[in-house]
Amino acid sequence: MGEQAVTPTGPDGDTGPDPTGPAADTGGGSGADGGGVDRAAPATGATTAGMTADGRPAASAGVPGAGMTADAGGTGTPRELTADLVPGPGGVMTDEVGVVTGELTLLTRYADGQVTLTVQYKDADEWYAVTGGTAKLADPADLDAVHTVAVALLHRPEG
Repeated sequence: MGEQAVTPTGPDGDTGPDPTGPAADTGGGSGADGGGVDRAAPATGATTAGMTADGRPAASAGVPGAGMTADAGGTGTPRELTADLVPGPGGVMTDEVGVVTGELTLLTRYADGQVTLTVQYKDADEWYAVTGGTAKLADPADLDAVHTVAVALLHRPEG
């Protein structure tokens, strides 16, 4: 990121303290008021939870998890994405009950280095494994792409 000036604006539209002054919050936080500045931070030595807006290193925030990346170990907490869909003719083949049709919910789940697709009838309790819907996934960040492709393949409301 290049150098950026942040001009905080309060709820009444006035500009806040000089963004280059000593009390400026250079962390670029979202702030409770949406103005880009955390107004609850102390005027001196403001912490930024590891975030910067102007390229300067942030002060230590003492916030658990600050600066960490998601699933850094590769097998962290499972991550799930869902989407409602209507499959085309022939429905979706499942391991447990065969073909399911009608309004469904797709669950794309990443855990332990693997992605799994399951479906349920919309608003039902039971989930069914999509036949062939399990694969190794090297990078958990790829879950979004896998989910998008699965929805694109299965959601065929017009046939």
